[in-house]
Amino acid sequence: MFKNSMFKNNNENVSAPVSEGKTYTVKIEDVAQKGDGIARVEGYVIFVPDTVAGEEVTIKITRVLPKYAFATVVE
Repeated sequence: MFKNSMFKNNNENVSAPVSEGKTYTVKIEDVAQKGDGIARVEGYVIFVPDTVAGEEVTIKITRVLPKYAFATVVE
């Protein structure tokens, strides 16, 4: 009745615009429920702990997932 392709993730071939280990300069746009800052690179969400909205920081990507990433502030 259903084809297997119907349940596949349509974004399988889409890659994140950031890479683990790379650094980026970003602006913290908002703060998530758990207190991490939220930055974006090409619309892709990056969670950055110990930051506040409006802050511009240089970050290093620590983990990349399909829909978001985690990063730390580079001092």
